[in-house]
Amino acid sequence: MALVASIYKGEFTLPDFTLNDSKGVAHALKEQIGEHGLVVAFTCNHCPYAIAVWPRLVRHAATLKAMGINTIAINPNIHPGFPEDNVDAMRKKLDEWNIDFPYLADETQEVAKAFDAQCTPDIYMFDKNGELYYHGRIDDYWKDERKVTQEELLPAAEALVAGKPAPQPQHPTIGCSIKWLD
Repeated sequence: MALVASIYKGEFTLPDFTLNDSKGVAHALKEQIGEHGLVVAFTCNHCPYAIAVWPRLVRHAATLKAMGINTIAINPNIHPGFPEDNVDAMRKKLDEWNIDFPYLADETQEVAKAFDAQCTPDIYMFDKNGELYYHGRIDDYWKDERKVTQEELLPAAEALVAGKPAPQPQHPTIGCSIKWLD
């Protein structure tokens, strides 16, 4: 498990990378930005934290899309020791979890390193100019959605669209450590 400190707006811009989805289609990160922004979620298939959050991420992606904020997921755990996270397994999860946004494979882990991503899930929201606006958790209880008392990602998105300053504090994400190749 990793607890990740937040990076705040203005200190990080969306890197210029292109990754393939599980079907081999290339997606340039900067081309994924919606009218108001982009959520990038580093996640995977096997981590219990990621599994618990996937349904919320899928549901929130639809809400965010209606707000002009696109969503992409990036799997940095393309690692021989974790076959449940390989590209074929990602493809199966598209239907199983009803993922209707790009789920990209970071096979070299270059993108995760550029973001300084630490765990799955690790959530970043960028404004329309590609500047980091929010880096934090989806809500205050990863394990059981019924016990959530405070949404955090959606209110941050509302503030972004309204042109308000990023919410503070931005609480760190919690999840399984990324399975680094080296």
